[in-house]
Amino acid sequence: MGGNGSVSLIEGNRLQLHYWFDNTSHSMDAILQNKCEYDFLGVIQEIASQFDVKVIIETEPLEDGGLIRWFKLLFDDKSKKDAVKVAIITALATTIFVTPITTSITKATEAIIEQIFADPEIKKLNKEKLKLEIENLQKDIQLKNQQLGNNNKIRKKKSNFYENLEKYPKVKKVTFTVANEFKEIVHEDKTVVKKDFKKFILVSDELEPLNNENAIIEIISPVLKKGPHKWSGIYNGESISFKLKSVEFNTLVQSGGIEFKNGSAINCHLVIKKKVDNEGLEKVTGYEVLRVNNYFENDKPIETKEGRNYRKNKEAEKSQLDLFANLYDTNE
Repeated sequence: MGGNGSVSLIEGNRLQLHYWFDNTSHSMDAILQNKCEYDFLGVIQEIASQFDVKVIIETEPLEDGGLIRWFKLLFDDKSKKDAVKVAIITALATTIFVTPITTSITKATEAIIEQIFADPEIKKLNKEKLKLEIENLQKDIQLKNQQLGNNNKIRKKKSNFYENLEKYPKVKKVTFTVANEFKEIVHEDKTVVKKDFKKFILVSDELEPLNNENAIIEIISPVLKKGPHKWSGIYNGESISFKLKSVEFNTLVQSGGIEFKNGSAINCHLVIKKKVDNEGLEKVTGYEVLRVNNYFENDKPIETKEGRNYRKNKEAEKSQLDLFANLYDTNE
């Protein structure tokens, strides 16, 4: 609910970021402030890009009371549709910044979207020729909102914001407010206190690794002796360096049981390790081969012992599932 019953939710194109201090001063470390606001604005821009709207963010004069920053969101197209999108962007930005890492962003933001589309101004538009356009817009925004929860840029930038503030003893809490052009509050203030900052900081930048159980790697350079050396090969058209963690295949190679030639390749279980950098972009940090299913000699696949065991286990699992499925069908 807005701060004023007469204020329309779709007029919310101003964001207030309020740093509260443990004393009566109105100043803040400039480098820290810029770091925080770089990430704060980065989240807004990322939400805007998700909703296909180009916004220009301008700052307005500072205010006292701790330190208060105002940001105005402008957009090129003055249509009602983009006005609704900007209102949603500002509302989602504040909601995202008060939603802990362990809580679903999607669930937290769905209520905000429903609230905006229930606004009297939207209902007024529904009575006009824009009804179908607004209905389509609502469906589109709800779909894209579901993607925000897995957005690494948003997760990382929010984490950066709180990590910087958590280390700064002067700040005791931070408040986010959405307002209209007259600084009338559109949504209730949302505050996060210092003791809760840790709830918004990522414990690790590591991402869930990707697993390819049947990856094909063309071998460029094998490792023929013991040691922490990495193999090199071509995977999906790209050169990679990888650790071969299959004891069986390493032993076979080091004993001279396999001769590598130009074009030699393996079919294997490949693990791709990833992390997010400071901008929230995914980076590959390493490749590991856990199992070699087979290797190729003159394009002929030669199954390894561990590959055969893996294949038989998969076949047994499939047979068991098929058996249960058939029993279920019979009972039906």
